[in-house]
Amino acid sequence: MSEPAEPAEPAAGRVPGPRTDPLPLPPPPAAAAGRQDGDHDGDMTENMEEAYWSVHDGAAASASVRQVLVRLPKITALIGRLAWQADRAATTTVVVCQLASAAMSAFGLLASVAVLHHLFAEGPTPDRVGAALPQILLVVGFLATRALLEAAVATAQARVTPKIRTALECDFLRLTAHVRLEAVEDADWHDEVHRANDRGLFYARQIVGQVVSLASAALGLAGTAGVLSVLHPVLLPLLLLSVLPVGAAAVRSARARFHSFKRWNALQRRIRVFSWLLLDVEAAAELRSDTAQGALLDEHLRLTEKIAEEDTRLGVHSALLNLAGRSVGGLGTGITYTALAAMLIAGWLPLAAGAGAVLAIQAGQASLIRLVEVAHLVYEQAMWVDDLLAVQERCRRLLPREARLAAPDRVETIALRDVHFTYPGKTAPALNGITMALRAGETVAFVGLNGSGKSTCAKLLAGLYEAHSGSVCWDGVDVRTMDSQSLHRQVACVLQDPARFPFSALANITVSTGELTTADPQRAMDASRASGADTVIADLPRQWQTLLSKRFKGGQELSGGQWAKVAVGRGLYKKAPLLLLDEPTASMDPPSEHAVYEAVLRGRLRDDQITVLISHRLASVVDCDRIYVFDAGRIVESGSHDDLMAVGGVYAGMFTLQAGGYRPRTTPTRTEGVTP
Repeated sequence: MSEPAEPAEPAAGRVPGPRTDPLPLPPPPAAAAGRQDGDHDGDMTENMEEAYWSVHDGAAASASVRQVLVRLPKITALIGRLAWQADRAATTTVVVCQLASAAMSAFGLLASVAVLHHLFAEGPTPDRVGAALPQILLVVGFLATRALLEAAVATAQARVTPKIRTALECDFLRLTAHVRLEAVEDADWHDEVHRANDRGLFYARQIVGQVVSLASAALGLAGTAGVLSVLHPVLLPLLLLSVLPVGAAAVRSARARFHSFKRWNALQRRIRVFSWLLLDVEAAAELRSDTAQGALLDEHLRLTEKIAEEDTRLGVHSALLNLAGRSVGGLGTGITYTALAAMLIAGWLPLAAGAGAVLAIQAGQASLIRLVEVAHLVYEQAMWVDDLLAVQERCRRLLPREARLAAPDRVETIALRDVHFTYPGKTAPALNGITMALRAGETVAFVGLNGSGKSTCAKLLAGLYEAHSGSVCWDGVDVRTMDSQSLHRQVACVLQDPARFPFSALANITVSTGELTTADPQRAMDASRASGADTVIADLPRQWQTLLSKRFKGGQELSGGQWAKVAVGRGLYKKAPLLLLDEPTASMDPPSEHAVYEAVLRGRLRDDQITVLISHRLASVVDCDRIYVFDAGRIVESGSHDDLMAVGGVYAGMFTLQAGGYRPRTTPTRTEGVTP
């Protein structure tokens, strides 16, 4: 049997036909798998992807008591260090006043025992009350002092907490705003940064107060133990007998709450999908034309009912767990009080000391429950704060280089010599041996298929990427020896999908120079006229001062073509020695596109500027001084339009193909008696 013939290459100027060997596909089932949880009604969270912002949710539910206890000192030290860096005086006040407050609590408990000793002593009641009066006043003094100290702690905490949040947030944003472009384009880095921003910064503010509460509960428990040891050493084992069952129940209860929250979070994510679709403006038209609202509402109701059932189940489970915890804790307390009564009967302990022991044990139980609850909160919140600090440290390693040598504000020649570049995680190079020279006053075009390397090459020219091998030189100086930010200031980039800054129309022009509040009026007018943005701005209610965002009162939204004109104006306003235009007119109407190219190619605002135009519309590059044709990361052709058309190669084929689409189609002549 002969081998099948190789498919013939498409003729020049012809578009390849459809695939003749489609992949095998079985017929679809009768029931569409539109439901998010499939056909089972089991754990609705088991087939959910882990959201980047929920990776630490429920961590406290799976941590052992030992893990929590081992980690708490490190967490306390970390928060203490952040607080010390933010405000030393306030941090010192918190620590000193917190220790003094715990001491006042212990002394107050001892004074209460002394009051009970006088009240339970022999003699007439008025005499006993009179003898107890100094101790009562002492208890009041301790309590009042403790209240003042706690107020001082709260005041100092109110000073230090916002400073920690401010310092962390400013440092975080400064770092993330300056990391190299390839880091921002990494999906993993993107998730980490948003997680740190959403959760890390939030919990960095919360955790300071939680650590203070944790220290307060721990010091209170230690103070209670100290009081009991003064009353009678045997009371310490009784304290453990009383508080450990309560603590065990508190641990179980805290873990159940954290686990419940994680499940609830996952369930809510499922239902938000339908809520989002019902409210999304981009899906609104198709949703209504397909009359799909009813189907989405039915699914929303079904999931809502399941969530309600889950909430009920978790609520009942939590109630039963609390009941079991209180039962065990009550049993332990009963044993403790029985032992305490035996000590009183045996005469090991005075009655007043026994009453004081009861107060101390109750205070110890309350402190322990609070300690367990806060410890779990601090454990989980610390993971988010660690996450934030880890992201900041990673960002520091991804910052662009800083150098004393600044990029020049004028350049005669930009030369690329054997440049290679491969994107992280890819094996095929995006640029594979690019060599070219761009000269001042020239307009150069990059053309080629999608993924051929045009935009990557432009980003290397802009200093947004660095060549893995080879060099990019400005007048013979390798850009890798220059300060990165100084290089960025000498390059103006206009992209196909420009940023839509929620600023005034004027600030949207001047932001290219790093300015939002000051402008060069004549320069802004020239750039706006050249780009056609002047007609857009003239129609706005407040013209230059109009806010270009519907998120603000009186704000206006522009169309895609209008934003493109503003973006071109922004690039021209910068007056940089290198202007990069990456499909800048893709969303413009033909007259606007023609006007922009007239301004950029012929009416340039800076005569010594190097202009690089990337475009799939080859009619726009006809008048460029030179055209580079990219294919698979290489330059396969270069020259003027006339030169490349004369060669009859790749460029000529693409240009002829596009030009053919604008020629009128010939209608075949109908022959009488022949069915068309």
